[in-house]
Amino acid sequence: MGDPGVPTPAALRRPTPASVARPAAPATPSPQSSGSTPSAFGRVDPDGTVYLLAPEGEVVVGQWAAGTPEEGLAFFARKYEDLVVEVDLIAARVADGRASGDQADGVVTKVRQALAARSFVGDVAALEARLDALATAASAARERARERRAAERAAALETRTALVAEAESLAASTAWKSTAERYAAIVEEWKAIPRADRATEQDLWKRISTARTSFDKRRRAHFTEVDAQRKDVIASKRALIARAETLSQSTDWQKTGKQLRDLLDEWKALPRASRSDEEKLWKRFKASQDAFYAARTAAAEASEEELRINIPVKEALAEEAEALLPVTDLAAAKRALRGIQERWDKAGDLPKSDRGRLEARLKKVEDAVRSQQDAAWTSSSGTVATDAFAQALERLQAKRDAASVRGDAAATAELDAQIASTKALMGRA
Repeated sequence: MGDPGVPTPAALRRPTPASVARPAAPATPSPQSSGSTPSAFGRVDPDGTVYLLAPEGEVVVGQWAAGTPEEGLAFFARKYEDLVVEVDLIAARVADGRASGDQADGVVTKVRQALAARSFVGDVAALEARLDALATAASAARERARERRAAERAAALETRTALVAEAESLAASTAWKSTAERYAAIVEEWKAIPRADRATEQDLWKRISTARTSFDKRRRAHFTEVDAQRKDVIASKRALIARAETLSQSTDWQKTGKQLRDLLDEWKALPRASRSDEEKLWKRFKASQDAFYAARTAAAEASEEELRINIPVKEALAEEAEALLPVTDLAAAKRALRGIQERWDKAGDLPKSDRGRLEARLKKVEDAVRSQQDAAWTSSSGTVATDAFAQALERLQAKRDAASVRGDAAATAELDAQIASTKALMGRA
């Protein structure tokens, strides 16, 4: 029916961008937003022909046969408003950074084509000016995007370079566990950094890979050596366990006790095995020692019990010795004490719990007799010593007189010195 662009009643009922909720009006006035009406930019003839008042003159934009001329003019004005809404939306998105310059250029191209088609009624010049402004904003957005990408690439390069430096500094580390964990973290951090210059990133990655490979090679060599040492340690400790288990059956308490202490010193001098191996080996080694010392303790306890029979005998001897005090006859006390000491030795050993107590009682008597004997000897030895010095002085004086008669001055002087020394000793005696 007539021009294919003529709307039908159904088309009039179909929602259009202008018929739905629109965003808030932009800060700057949109075309036709300053009080203008569609009639200012177009008209509808009585026969339904719709004209646009374009800069180049009146242009037929369509045919209207579905209502009054005012309704037709409003219909074609809404087509213009739809273009305005599209421009407003992309301009707002570019302004807040949600749309790129390329997206804005796409809208500019699309709306310019719609302007060229002249299928609406509206302010062509105002919309063209708005498209020019949008194109300028798109260009600025592209420039900002380029600058942002350049900054991101620079930041990414800086971050990657820092990771490379850290990876290379860790290549010589001996903190095997923490360094291996850090290398794994470096790889994950590398993956999370935005991609930029592929060639540069490949060169940097090769440096990280080289450093990590060097560290891994050293770590494997270290743990291979540690494993070999661990096996040697286990073998050495098993040999000590075998020796300890053999000695655990011995009843030569003193000699075997020393040998087991020597084995313990050897054990301590060896490096530790792994925690689980060390616990198992030590349990066996200690069990053999515990078995020996338990047997020795049991034997000692049995022996101590056997010695308890000697306690009454030595109790009586201690009482007999104590009866000698105070000493009135030194010679008789010495004879009696020698007899007591002989019987004490023949009576045998005592249990440890009673040995110190009884031996202290006998020693107290021995000390008292010895003290009195020393006092008597000192008293008698003083007279004997004085007589001896007097006789020595007589002999030295005779030798000195003979040397003087011979005229031997050297011998005389030497004998004078001996006489003076002897007199000094005699005085001290």
